[in-house]
Amino acid sequence: MQIHLQRIVGAYVGSAHGAGQFYSRAVTEARDATAKLANDSRDEDLDGPVGFDSAAQRKREFAADMALQAHALRMAAEGAVTAYEQIVGETWKPFERQIEHAGETVGRKAAKLQMESFG
Repeated sequence: MQIHLQRIVGAYVGSAHGAGQFYSRAVTEARDATAKLANDSRDEDLDGPVGFDSAAQRKREFAADMALQAHALRMAAEGAVTAYEQIVGETWKPFERQIEHAGETVGRKAAKLQMESFG
């Protein structure tokens, strides 16, 4: 059960992390587009026809939508981490895979382990 819960919590945390990064990029793009509006000599960033939003406005609204999603996913991840701690009795930690050296042969690995056993 603990392994399944570990994976579920990891999925929530990973999703929240990805959403936060996506939100950050959306905010950066919205800020860049809004800053370009301050330059009066640029034609491509001017407001659209009457009744339509400018590109900068659409980017700001998209960033606001991403903020809501990122916040909701963060709260879900925090809830999953808290539930994991209550059910399992341990603090959740992300899984970290042991890095294996690609060029290391079985003989070298065995020799390394043998030498480590000596202390």
